[in-house]
Amino acid sequence: MSKKLLFIVNPRAGRNKSHAPLFDAAAVYCAAGYLVSIQMTRRSGDATRLVQSIGADYDLIVCHGGDGTLNETVNGLMSIPAERRPQVSYLPGGSTNDFAASLSISGEPAVAAQSAMRLQPCRLDVGRFDERYFVYVASFGAFTKASYSVPQDIKNVFGHFAYILEGVRDLDTLRPYRMRLTADGEVFDGEFLFGAISNSTSIAGMMKLSPADVGFNDGVFELLLVPVPKTPEQLQALVRALMYQEYESGGGGLIFRHVRSVRAETAENIPWTLDGEFAPGAPVVDISIEESGIEMLL
Repeated sequence: MSKKLLFIVNPRAGRNKSHAPLFDAAAVYCAAGYLVSIQMTRRSGDATRLVQSIGADYDLIVCHGGDGTLNETVNGLMSIPAERRPQVSYLPGGSTNDFAASLSISGEPAVAAQSAMRLQPCRLDVGRFDERYFVYVASFGAFTKASYSVPQDIKNVFGHFAYILEGVRDLDTLRPYRMRLTADGEVFDGEFLFGAISNSTSIAGMMKLSPADVGFNDGVFELLLVPVPKTPEQLQALVRALMYQEYESGGGGLIFRHVRSVRAETAENIPWTLDGEFAPGAPVVDISIEESGIEMLL
């Protein structure tokens, strides 16, 4: 009896509009013994709705698109009881693909499919942001807006450079965010330019973490907070720490921790992004980790 594969495709993602590489990937799945069903997304949230409604009937769910498509797919998966939750695989087709870069997933669909069909599953932790899930990062502050405010057509044409352009434009509105964060009992109360709770070596295509600092199924996140510098000396130290990725040094007051849970409290409505997708803020946000929430074929 053939195994069943649900192939979710976001046709708007990425620069290459040819679907020929996806047919090559589908051929790889068929050769591996899967009966492939292809579903195209048409609007935001379609991948989540598809997985919620029919995902449990499949052995493997493959999604093609950007990190947002993967986020939607995983949100659908997490609604399925763990004992019935199918495996997942990812064919990156977006403009930045932070998470794919972290996992060394090829940007060539057939190559990524062939790698996945070695059938060597990897358990991955999943983040929970109140009632929503994220695959690799929940963030607020500087450059956060760029990831969800750049139109898809602009992303397709300019790729990662589009994020840089939007981020630079966003510097005009750079502002501190007053927040109290409690991370595994440790409290950080102050003004921050940027904050991220991540499970990735790349954040927004700009900030890099060493692979030695990140375990994808170790049951902890990496918390990075960039405070508002109070003096020119602190600003200089902060810029150096960010430029040379010296997160552990705490230069300029930079905060870096490995944590299991975070509570963020604020008096204002601070917008967040989850895997580059907009998430409205709230006075209190609870962020936790679902250990080994998904099983991915890499």
